[in-house]
Amino acid sequence: MSDVLERALRRDRAIVVTALALVTVLAWAYLLAGAGMGMSAMEMTRHSMMPMPMMQHVQWGFSYAVLMFFMWWLMMIAMMLPSATPVILLAAGINRRSRLDQAPYGSAAAFTTGYLLVWALFSLLATGAQWGLETVGWLTPMMVSASDLLAGAILVVAGVWQFSPWKSACLSHCRSPVQFLTERRRAGNIGATTMGMHHGLFCLGCCWFLMGLLFVGGVMNLYWIVGLAIYVAAEKLLPGGPRTARLFGVLLIGWGVGVLAGL
Repeated sequence: MSDVLERALRRDRAIVVTALALVTVLAWAYLLAGAGMGMSAMEMTRHSMMPMPMMQHVQWGFSYAVLMFFMWWLMMIAMMLPSATPVILLAAGINRRSRLDQAPYGSAAAFTTGYLLVWALFSLLATGAQWGLETVGWLTPMMVSASDLLAGAILVVAGVWQFSPWKSACLSHCRSPVQFLTERRRAGNIGATTMGMHHGLFCLGCCWFLMGLLFVGGVMNLYWIVGLAIYVAAEKLLPGGPRTARLFGVLLIGWGVGVLAGL
């Protein structure tokens, strides 16, 4: 029986990893193609690093807001799904062990859906923030902060958040989700979706201020996107994650103070 279970678990992991990798690749492909912005991500990255904006301000409306929402959401999927993969695999494995007669693919998909719905909510809020900041002229047409006050404030607040008890609690959950998955396990796809949303909220609490840093370096700046994705994965998955979070907080606060002081 143990050999049968082990073979089933290996097959399940392979299927789930393949599906998650496909979703992640498609999300990155959408970003690299420019996320519907009319130029590639590399072109947008170059323009966002220039001292003067290369585009005129866009007139916001419903269709443009929808485009921005999907840009943010696909970006969050590309950045966050890789670091969430171990938790999704763990949830699928627990489901397989509890129901040997039923493959956990559906519940794994439901868990992932719940997780990504939380990031859809964040993307909706980020789109609203971008709309407001561009309207008052605090973001350039390339979606980069045009205000040292805004950039410095985001850096300082993001750095302070790294030391907060809420950050510590959320990071601890993301690094050690076994107790949550076993004690609060809910049966069925609805239960799996609910658990995915629950885990997503902890993940959001851990990283939402870090995602705000995109307003500093450029919402479509690939260097910032890739760098933040790597940092988030390291904070959650590598040894010394809490210590890394505090060190990064110090760096952010120092950088923000320097920006605010005009250095």
